[in-house]
Amino acid sequence: MSVIMEFAIFPTDKGAHVSQYVKKVVDMIDALPYKSELTPMGTIVECDTMNECLHIISKANTILEEDAERIYCTAKFDNKPGKSNQMKHKIEAVRGK
Repeated sequence: MSVIMEFAIFPTDKGAHVSQYVKKVVDMIDALPYKSELTPMGTIVECDTMNECLHIISKANTILEEDAERIYCTAKFDNKPGKSNQMKHKIEAVRGK
C-alpha cells in the first residue's frame, strides 16, 4: 500500500515567521524511514499505511505543543492500496507525457 500525505502544520501564535518551529517538525520527519519532500507550502510524506501518516501528524503536533498555544494543521491523503513508490511514479507519469 502507498499513502501519500501532504500536510502543513505550524503555530499561529508566534507571528509571521514560524520557520524555526516548522524546522523542528521537518527534523523529526527526516529522522523517519519514509520518503519525504519539503515544499514551500508543506511537506509530502509517503508511508505504507494511513496510521503511519496520522502518527506523523500526531508527533508533529506534540513537538509544536512544547512552544505554542495554538496550532494549525491541514492534510491531504492519496491512499492507493497495492502500490508503492507513488511519489516518484506520479511525477514520472506526468513528465513522460
